[in-house]
Amino acid sequence: MTALFREARIDTDAISANVAHVAKLTGTEVIAIVKADGYGHGAATVARAALTAGARRVGVADIGEAFALREAGIDAPILAWLHAPGTDFAEAVGQGIELGVSSLTELAAVATGAAWAKRTARVHLKLDTGLSRNGFGAEEWEPMFAEAARLEAEGTIRVAGIFSHLANTSPESNREALAVYRDAVDLAKTLGVNPETQHLAATHGTFELPESRLDAVRLGIGMYGLSPFANVTSAELGLRPAMTLRAAVVKTRRVPAGSGVSYDYTYRTERETTLALVPLGYADGVPRQASNTAPVLLNGNIYRIAGRVAMDQFVLDVGDAPVAPGDVVTVFGDPATGAPSAADWADTVDSINYEIVTRIGGRVPRVVP
Repeated sequence: MTALFREARIDTDAISANVAHVAKLTGTEVIAIVKADGYGHGAATVARAALTAGARRVGVADIGEAFALREAGIDAPILAWLHAPGTDFAEAVGQGIELGVSSLTELAAVATGAAWAKRTARVHLKLDTGLSRNGFGAEEWEPMFAEAARLEAEGTIRVAGIFSHLANTSPESNREALAVYRDAVDLAKTLGVNPETQHLAATHGTFELPESRLDAVRLGIGMYGLSPFANVTSAELGLRPAMTLRAAVVKTRRVPAGSGVSYDYTYRTERETTLALVPLGYADGVPRQASNTAPVLLNGNIYRIAGRVAMDQFVLDVGDAPVAPGDVVTVFGDPATGAPSAADWADTVDSINYEIVTRIGGRVPRVVP
């Protein structure tokens, strides 16, 4: 057995349980969002766990991520929605990738790709309902739906979905966006476009605004067992965190009072104490802003990082505790185990739990127990 150095343990049972919980709660299709390498958890690993639990479609940001899933043996429907200008869609259509489309230029390019692939392209028309990012604005809806209906009639495309995304500023703003979305779908139907699936809510909307669930929900952060709300915990939502970031203590040393610790000596020991070295740093996704603030669990006790987080390591001041090389440091995980949560870490660095897990670097092995 290889000794622990650094690892991110991925609980696939937790992922499956989270998907099943949301599917039961909503009674809708669950689209498992595995973009950004499954929010840092491993896209193929997460996709398999989600599909096993009943998810029927997988979502990624870009076509390259979709191709990687196909290469990993994922044959379920995959939706990709963010594309470079001038993208050639032929291979994506050929591999059965469902394509989010946000402009008439993209729609025309997908039609061209379908012609080359000699296969009907399955598209999801993306609407801007107030987030002001990608998607068709209201002034584009009528010509876009008309063109989609024409292409569908000739067999070039099939409108598999119409979708949008909520800003989650407040329940009221989300209801306004839902009303805009419904107006757009009504217009689409009058112009001959009848989507198979309507989807609007991600995790936040799924829990906060049940009427936004529609035919399907896009489950992202909730699938990984993390809460999208600042004041509601994962456990309160019935979710279990899937990632535990751990490392072994690699060295300890006894130092006198007044010893400087790490770069710039932003931390000095107040007394004779033991320092423990942990082989995780900002190259591994540990934020440098966590210096002198972020908590970890070691031998049943919570300690704060002492001094600057370096590229490859950080230090803990453990006082007189009997700590030795090989002892396991849990950076974050399931708070039910006594570990700090990803949300705890986010709070210390003025971020969100999404960023904490997604930024974990590639040299940290993902381990499925």
